[in-house]
Amino acid sequence: MPVDQHSDPFEDRFAAALRDTGAGFDADRAALTAAGRARGRRLRLRRRAAVAGGVAGIALVGVGGALVLPGGDGPGPQRSSTAAAPTASPAPAPTAFSGDDLLRTLKGMLPGGEFSQESARGTDDRMGPSARVVYDDGKGAAAVAVSLDRVEPGGEEAREFTRCPDETFVPHDSCTSRRLPDGSLLMLFQGYEYPDRRVDTKWWNAELVTPEGRHVSVSEWNAPAQKDAEISREEPPLSPERLKEIATAPVWREVVDAIPRRPEPTAAPSDPWRTPGQAVGKTLAELLPEGVKVVSRGGQESEYAYVVVDDGKGASLVQINVQHGMSDVADQLYGSGETLPDGTRVATRQGPGDDRVPGVVMWTVDTLRPGADGFRVVVSAFNNGAAHAAPTRDEPALTMEQLRKIALSPRWDAMG
Repeated sequence: MPVDQHSDPFEDRFAAALRDTGAGFDADRAALTAAGRARGRRLRLRRRAAVAGGVAGIALVGVGGALVLPGGDGPGPQRSSTAAAPTASPAPAPTAFSGDDLLRTLKGMLPGGEFSQESARGTDDRMGPSARVVYDDGKGAAAVAVSLDRVEPGGEEAREFTRCPDETFVPHDSCTSRRLPDGSLLMLFQGYEYPDRRVDTKWWNAELVTPEGRHVSVSEWNAPAQKDAEISREEPPLSPERLKEIATAPVWREVVDAIPRRPEPTAAPSDPWRTPGQAVGKTLAELLPEGVKVVSRGGQESEYAYVVVDDGKGASLVQINVQHGMSDVADQLYGSGETLPDGTRVATRQGPGDDRVPGVVMWTVDTLRPGADGFRVVVSAFNNGAAHAAPTRDEPALTMEQLRKIALSPRWDAMG
C-alpha cells in the first residue's frame, strides 16, 4: 500500500475537531494534542515516500555513502544522466538525482536481501525526493522508506521533527533526541503505527535535520506496508544504530542540495488571536481545584494544553482548547445549551471518551464568550491518565461544576 495513503488523526483532524463536531464532540482526544500535531508534520514527510514505481539498476554506495552509478569514467561519484555538463562557472548548480538514483542508493545501504514494490521520486519532482522498497532479509518482508526535504535552519519545524513525542498521547518503546558533533539534530524513535495499539504494527523512525536545514527521514515497519498489511516479523529489520547510519549518510545531503529552490508562498499575516500554549497550560494549572496534584503537563505552541492530575484516587487527564472566530458556528455548537445573562453560551456533555477503550468517560464544558470574536474555551476531563490508556478510576478527578468554573473563569478573558 503506498505510503501516502496513511491517515493520521492527529494532524488531519486537529483543525476541524472542535469546529465540526457540534454538541457531540469528538471522542478521539488524540486529534486535539500537540504531540499529535508534531507527529503529523513528520507523517507528512513520510507521505512523500509514495511514488510511482520505477525499475532500478545496480549501484554501489562507497565509503561515507557516496552515490556511485554505473558507467562513470572517473573515480568520483557519478550522478543522474539528466545533469548538465560542468561549465567554467565556479559554482555549478547541484546535479539532479532521479528516482532510480535514490532507489539504488537506498537498496545499497540495506543488508543483503530481496526487494519488491519499489517506488521513488527524484529531486525535480514537486512533491520532493523519496524512495520506498519492501525489503526481506529472510525473516519477513518489511517496508523501508526515505524522504528528504528542506526546513528552516534552526527553526521550530526543525526542532519539532527531532523532538520525541509526548508519551501521554503517543506511547512508544524508546525515543532519543540529541545533537551530533556536526551540529545536526537526530531523533531515533521506536514506536507503533497506531498509538492506540489497535494493531501492533511497529514503526521505527530516524529524523535528521542538519544545521543547514537538510531534513532526512528514514522509516521502517515490521510489515510490508505501514497500514492494512499483516505483520510479517516481530520487529523491523534495521536496528536504531543502522537507521542512524542510513539517515546520516552524506549522500542524502547532496540530494537535498539538488532540490530546486522554488519561490516560497506569500506568508499569511500573523494571527493576532493565537494564544501561546504555555500561557494556556499555566492558567489551566492555576485554576485547578484544591486537592488535586499535577503529575505531568504538556501542550502546543498555541490553543491547546493538558495536565494529568491525581487526587489520590488515580490519574485523570484534563485538557483545554481555546479558539477564536467561532461565532459563525455558535448555533451549531450551543443550540441545545444555555445562555448566561452576559451572553456567554454553555454546552455540556458526559459520555464515552474513547470508543476503542472500554470504560473511558469524557466530561466536557464548552463555552463561547459573547462578541464578534467568538472566543471559545473548552475544558474536558477523563477517567484515565493518557490517550488510549485503560481507565484508572470510575470518574474524572474534576466534577462538572469544577470544569464549568474553569471554563468560565475571567482569567481567559485576557486571551480573548
